[in-house]
Amino acid sequence: MVRREKPVPPLIPKVAASRISRYLRYLEDLEDRGETTTSSRQLGAALGVTAAQVRKDLGYFGQFGFPGLGYKISNLIPEIRRILGTERSWNLVMVGIGNLGNALLRYKGFAAHGFRVVALFDSNPKLVGRTLEGLTVYPITKIAQVVHAEGVELAILSAPASAAQEVADLLVGAGIRGIYNFAPVLLNLPEDVAYVSVDLSVELEQLAFLVSNRDRELERRNAGGESGT
Repeated sequence: MVRREKPVPPLIPKVAASRISRYLRYLEDLEDRGETTTSSRQLGAALGVTAAQVRKDLGYFGQFGFPGLGYKISNLIPEIRRILGTERSWNLVMVGIGNLGNALLRYKGFAAHGFRVVALFDSNPKLVGRTLEGLTVYPITKIAQVVHAEGVELAILSAPASAAQEVADLLVGAGIRGIYNFAPVLLNLPEDVAYVSVDLSVELEQLAFLVSNRDRELERRNAGGESGT
């Protein structure tokens, strides 16, 4: 009997994976507008990348379009959802129900894309036992119990930076496989735990950089124009 090795999947750049989500949002918008087909050129123009980049990004996962015909939207949307893992529902818990946690809890986009918050946790005794958006706030000590009972795989962490690593350790110990971190701190996690971090101050710094860089570029062009006269 000849043993056949499974093909090794290509290493997919993180930036390409993030663009896949943006393609999906645009495709859903096109479908809502009654469009039935699109092209790599149209997708690229909408997202600010080249048609070749779109084909390369999608090519990591298979062949979805047809030369001269483009992509059938009703086929491509479920394929991208399968790639992202959002063709199924995901139960998640949220730890840290302060101002940011409350805002995230009210965000309707999670449920719309298959992410269901099933439990809330906080260390503040004034919050524990309260009901927010139909969910009970549990003490941190019940994380493992609730995660196991609800079959939870993902967690949103919006705890203070000083407590973030300790909470992350509890989540990992409970069997959480992915953490969406809003605490402004780097977490030390096992390699088999997926981790996405959002530092709002860093994002604002990047925005400030883009605006400042455009100003510097404009000044450079104006200086070049003046020196050439």
